[in-house]
Amino acid sequence: MNPPGSVTVLAHGLGGSADLPIPLTYALIGAAWALTFTFAVVALAWKRPRFDPGKPGRELPRWVTASVDAPVTRWAVGIVGLVLAVWVGVAAFLGPQNADNPLPGVFYVLMWVGLVALSLVLGPVWRVLSPVRTVHRMLGGKSLRSYPEALGYWPAALGLFAFVWLELASPDPGSLAAIRIWLLIYLVVTLVGAFVCGARWCARADPFEVYGIVVSRLSALRRNDDGRIAIGNPFDHLPSLPVRPGIVAVLSILLGSTAFDSFSARPQWRTFISDTAGSATMATLINTAGLLVFACVVAGTFWLAARATGGVDREQRRALPGQMAHSLIPIVVGYVFAHYLTYLIERGQQTVYLLLGMDADVNYFLSLHPSILATLKVGFVVAGHIAGVVAAHDRALRLLPKAHQLTGQLAMMLVMVGYTFTGLYLLFGG
Repeated sequence: MNPPGSVTVLAHGLGGSADLPIPLTYALIGAAWALTFTFAVVALAWKRPRFDPGKPGRELPRWVTASVDAPVTRWAVGIVGLVLAVWVGVAAFLGPQNADNPLPGVFYVLMWVGLVALSLVLGPVWRVLSPVRTVHRMLGGKSLRSYPEALGYWPAALGLFAFVWLELASPDPGSLAAIRIWLLIYLVVTLVGAFVCGARWCARADPFEVYGIVVSRLSALRRNDDGRIAIGNPFDHLPSLPVRPGIVAVLSILLGSTAFDSFSARPQWRTFISDTAGSATMATLINTAGLLVFACVVAGTFWLAARATGGVDREQRRALPGQMAHSLIPIVVGYVFAHYLTYLIERGQQTVYLLLGMDADVNYFLSLHPSILATLKVGFVVAGHIAGVVAAHDRALRLLPKAHQLTGQLAMMLVMVGYTFTGLYLLFGG
């Protein structure tokens, strides 16, 4: 039985509690704050760049870095990740083939939303936990050739799209067979890629590792140039996101898919699918087209806004979308937590209990207190927007000629306001 205030849904391949739509008043207040802050920052408060990715953070004691980097620690964490992967695999095939199987919760909640939370707090943890990396190291860590630099993050972008397609557009996202097939393909592709191109394949092509790397740029933990672990301003860390081919696509898929998730839960879209699609195949095609449209709209508007400035040569204009891409990270993180918060906390508890074979009650505090949940959701969206605006504005002050520092970034600010208004609207109506 669902608790009061919860909603049973089919999205994500999961049943159980889902985030409730936010009240209109909350959405309007959040939108007003976002709009006011945006133009106050651009026009009045921020006249010179303040963030520097080369600025060292405050170093933690040497023993922290020594402990984290010790081979025994790396091997121990890697083995734990491998054991967990095997445990989940055994449960997927030999466990109950119904809603009591933990695989969908592990896949859609712990590996997807939980990875964001861990990467935000601890840094790119998948780099250490990845069972693919551990197996590759166990078998000697050899490679046949170097990773083609021209590929950049494009393989990871394809992997991320494959994940969100399974979650949001496939005929049966909750199917254990579908999830097992997806994970088996993922393991084969990443293992073969690692043996051909080495560990760099994992860093550039593994969708979960790239997702973790992207989110970790908003973490307060970082490495100084000498390798020491330090704590510092996340806004200094954000611009350190590597600018490689496909990075805008990665962020556009992450943001666009979350927006489509809210949109596809709207009654109007479900009615349209029901009235238009004569079969499950047609419904899948329509949902796939919708998912592609949302990702392409994010990519297209961001790309155009980044290039809509004067005073730069052709080469610099071409580089601007990649150089500004880090400013999307706070918006992605804010919207992920706004949209999936109850899944992470409530369905996450249930998944852990199923994995451990525990018969314990799930705490549905957020679903039972919709006003607190609505406040948190608006807060995450607005905070992500403000952080994105600050990051984009500071970067523009560093990259653009002085005469174009204000006018050259107005298009980007308007696009970010549009993302926030759209996010609040979708959360309000979803």
